[in-house]
Amino acid sequence: MAEKPTLDEQLRSALPDLTRAERQLASHILSHYPVAALGSITILAKASGVSTPTVVRLAQKLGYRGYPDFQASLRTEVEAMLVSPITKHDRWAGGVPDTHILNRFADAVMANLQATLGQIDHAEFDAAAALLADPARHVFAMGGRITHVLADYFTSLMTVVRSEVTLLSDSSTTWPPALLDMKKGDVVLVFDIRRYENAVLQVAEMAKEQGAEIILITDRWISPAAAHASHTLACHIEAPSAWDSNVSLMVLVETLLASVQSKTWTDTASRMKRLEELYARTRFFRKYR
Repeated sequence: MAEKPTLDEQLRSALPDLTRAERQLASHILSHYPVAALGSITILAKASGVSTPTVVRLAQKLGYRGYPDFQASLRTEVEAMLVSPITKHDRWAGGVPDTHILNRFADAVMANLQATLGQIDHAEFDAAAALLADPARHVFAMGGRITHVLADYFTSLMTVVRSEVTLLSDSSTTWPPALLDMKKGDVVLVFDIRRYENAVLQVAEMAKEQGAEIILITDRWISPAAAHASHTLACHIEAPSAWDSNVSLMVLVETLLASVQSKTWTDTASRMKRLEELYARTRFFRKYR
């Protein structure tokens, strides 16, 4: 069975068929998702500059009976954002098909990847890759408790592709010096999936204040750090496990690396050639006989 689209996905799909006022409302909700629609209908209408009947009409166009029904669905999504590893395990453990865990996990991961690639906006992806490829911009990367390894992997390979790439440590004591040297136009690639981390949000906010461009790779429920992001790439991450799957995020990372490499190939090839010469001098790798 196909996974039900989240409310933000429903809103994005509906945008072309909305009236001007409804598009204004939908854009406000998406820009402040999911917090904007958790308050009263009056507060939402006022914040987005539309009437309360417009809020009701939008909810009905999305297939809900009205705003309370719309909000109930959103609250269910918010609850799913914050579930603990034990709850995730229990949800998957009940009523699973009688197949080997390899098959169940692979099926879930493939579905995640297909859903992720199906919803990524190519223009958004290309814009993010262009920022990362711009030699005038210093690139920083950081992640949370689990996703920090993705930031580490990204920087390990990106330092081969181009210069001026820095991994932000998961230790908060290292952030102020890094932020001090961050210039307007620099790029910060941020990873944040549920349960969203305050530290990641704080760094994204401070980096934005410094004038940096934030690229956020998150899950389909969207990290609060999206409020500070120039570009957001959302992934499907659920798996039959107590932990979410990072496979879709890793595919995005490797595709971004490939895209940047193709945009900068002349300089990258020169860097790779020099790097191989250095590896050869240090006898870093074993040679085949």
